[in-house]
Amino acid sequence: MKAIVFREPETPIEVAEVALAAPKAGEVRVKIAAAGVCHSDLHVKRGEWDAPAPLVMGHEGSGVVVELGEGVTSLAVGDHVVLSWVPPCGECRYCRSGHEARCQKVATVVAPKGVLFDGTSRLSSGDEELHHYLGVSSFAEEVVVPASGAVKVRDDAPLDVIAVVGCAVATGVGAVLNTAAVEPGSTVVVIGCGGVGLNVVQGAKLAGAERIVAIDVLPEKTQLALQFGATDRIDASKGDAVEQLFELIPDGVDYAFDAIGRTVTTEQAIRMLGLGGAAVIVGLPPTGAKASFEPLVLAEADQRILGSNYGSVRPSIDIPALVDRYMDGQLKLDPLISARRPLVEAAAAFDDLESGEALRTLLIP
Repeated sequence: MKAIVFREPETPIEVAEVALAAPKAGEVRVKIAAAGVCHSDLHVKRGEWDAPAPLVMGHEGSGVVVELGEGVTSLAVGDHVVLSWVPPCGECRYCRSGHEARCQKVATVVAPKGVLFDGTSRLSSGDEELHHYLGVSSFAEEVVVPASGAVKVRDDAPLDVIAVVGCAVATGVGAVLNTAAVEPGSTVVVIGCGGVGLNVVQGAKLAGAERIVAIDVLPEKTQLALQFGATDRIDASKGDAVEQLFELIPDGVDYAFDAIGRTVTTEQAIRMLGLGGAAVIVGLPPTGAKASFEPLVLAEADQRILGSNYGSVRPSIDIPALVDRYMDGQLKLDPLISARRPLVEAAAAFDDLESGEALRTLLIP
C-alpha cells in the first residue's frame, strides 16, 4: 500500500510502498477514508518533537473496518470509525478511573516507542521496520490499530468530514467541556484560531460562555471565529494582545485558552486572567520550551494553569457524541476543512499548513 514516510527532520517526506501486517489479538485493520494534516505532524516534520524514525505519519483520520484481530468483539467488519490517537488500554489506573486521555500504556509504550501495545510494529518497507505515529499512522491507505483506537460512529456521518473529530475537534471542544469545565456565563479568550482554536471557540459556545474573544495575527481567522461563536475579536498583529484584551474585558477573563503553544502565547494567556481564572494550555510547544509566570500573582488571584491533553476525552464516549453534535447541527465541521488532496500531495498539504493558509487539509487515499 502507499503511505507517507518520515525519516529525518527537514528532509522531504516520501510517498512509499509499505507493507502492513495483519492485525494481532485485540487489533483491527481499517481502510482509511480521510486523514487530517495537523500541527502535531508538522512538529515532527520540523524535528521539534522527538519521534522514533522512520515512521508512517498521521494521527487523525476516519475509515471503515475491514479485518478483525483475534478476540475483538466491540467492532464488526463494515463499521464506520473515527481513529483515536489515544487508544485506551483499559487496564492502567488512569483508564480504570475514567481518565483515558492519560492512559499510561499509551504514554510510556505506544507514543514514545512508535509501536502498538505489544511493543511491535505492523509496518515495514522491505527488511526495514517502520514505526507507527501515535498508534495510528493514518497517512496511508490502511492502518492496523488497537480496537480501542477505532471508535465506532453512526454510519450516516460523512467520513470525509468527521475525520477531524479524532484530533482537532476532540482536543478543542474537550479542552472546554472536560479539562476546564467552563460554566455558563463565563468570559473566555482563545489565542490562536486554527483548527484546534476554532473548536475551542465552539466548545465555549456549547458551554454557554457569555463573552468569547478570538485572537490571531490573521484577521481572516478571527473573522471566521465569529461564525463558530466568538463574540469579539482581537488582531494580535496590531499591538499587545494582552492590552487589547483588557480594553475589552477590564477585569480579565475566567478562562484563557492557548491554542498555539508558544512560550509567548502561554505567558499571554496567564496574564489575561481575572480573579479565579484558569489558563488552559491546549497547543503543544516544541520539546524543551519554557514559559514563565509570577507565582505570587497566581496565588493571590486564586488562579490556575491547566494542561489539556487530547481534551481530556474518553474516546469511546466523547467521539461518537461529538459526531452526533455535528449531525444535529450543534458543531460546525465543514468550514474547518480547507482542502482535500490525494495522499501523494501530502508535502503540498504541509506547505499549506505551515503558511497559515489552511486550517485542515484532508488527505484522501
